Amino acid sequence: MTVPGLRRRRRPRLANKVTRRLLAGGVAVVGALALGACGGSASSTTTSTTSTTTSSIGSSLSNAGGRSGCGPDATPGSTTLTLDIAKRNRTVIVHVPSAYSGSTKVALVLNLHGSGSDAADQELFSGMDATSDSDGFIVAYPQGLIPEASGFDWNVPGEPLVGDKVVPAGSADDVTFLVSLVHILEQRYCIDSSRVYSTGVSGGGRMSSQLACDASSTFAAVAPVAGLRYPTPCPTTRPVPIVAFHGTADPVDPYNGHGEAYWTYSVPQAAMDWADHNSCSPPAAPSQPPTPAAPAPTQFTLMLYPGCAGGATVELYAITGEGHEWPGGPVLPRRLTRVLGPQSSVIDANDIMWTFFEAHPLPQ
Repeated sequence: MTVPGLRRRRRPRLANKVTRRLLAGGVAVVGALALGACGGSASSTTTSTTSTTTSSIGSSLSNAGGRSGCGPDATPGSTTLTLDIAKRNRTVIVHVPSAYSGSTKVALVLNLHGSGSDAADQELFSGMDATSDSDGFIVAYPQGLIPEASGFDWNVPGEPLVGDKVVPAGSADDVTFLVSLVHILEQRYCIDSSRVYSTGVSGGGRMSSQLACDASSTFAAVAPVAGLRYPTPCPTTRPVPIVAFHGTADPVDPYNGHGEAYWTYSVPQAAMDWADHNSCSPPAAPSQPPTPAAPAPTQFTLMLYPGCAGGATVELYAITGEGHEWPGGPVLPRRLTRVLGPQSSVIDANDIMWTFFEAHPLPQ
């Protein structure tokens, strides 16, 4: 079996500045910022161009007007935007790939931070800017609004926050925000509306799972990392392609469930529920693709549900012995891995999910 992203390569270490920030919040607040401190590569962001733009565009979906962002060129690199959406200032970092021309439509991936984290941290920890540059898609890192530790939480419908806290009254509807954000970015950049995807870690993975149910006409496929759920109710009637990644030694969102109030059932159960939703065939025995010589704790299994309606595959990568991290992410300091669990580099989640996304555009 050939698995994209299955390769051994030297993982970068987090830059000192990022490590200090992570240690300041992640170790002290295990159930909050640590949820978002789950790996990634900082190497691709060191040459990014960062700016801040305030815009009133997108205060409602009706402002979209069907306009396209094709035509104007854009400076490659990362730009921080502050957008007025539903009368709230929302932050998003947008990374434009180096080969972007403005004339050819490209895919868009929303990459959502974990609970207690933020957009800047997620850009660093997921390392997706490098994949964006090599494969030519735009990646956007939105930011939640509910304060948590030194970062923010997402308002996942019907679910409590970390520590079983209640979502504050009047909190923003983040499903509406993320759908609105896609329409706004489609006005600014040359985006193929049939190739819009979502990924995210932990709380961002749970939010991506929610988008698959509540916004499947916008998001063609999703790739939760350490956060796969099957929301109920799940109003979409479309089979939604799902690829998920989870460490079997995750101490924050346990692989076998029985975690916090938002995390009761197992990750395999969530994958099975999505397979039922997509009318998939029962899976064969979980496969263990051959890997380069490595200690046993860095192996993984792939649970693949075939024969789904509309070609909507469901795939679950269970990384044996890994904790609450982004597979293939940078080397974290021991003070963090003692909280988040061991790391693994046996697969590159970014490469695998991008190959999956390419194979699953939105049905026309």
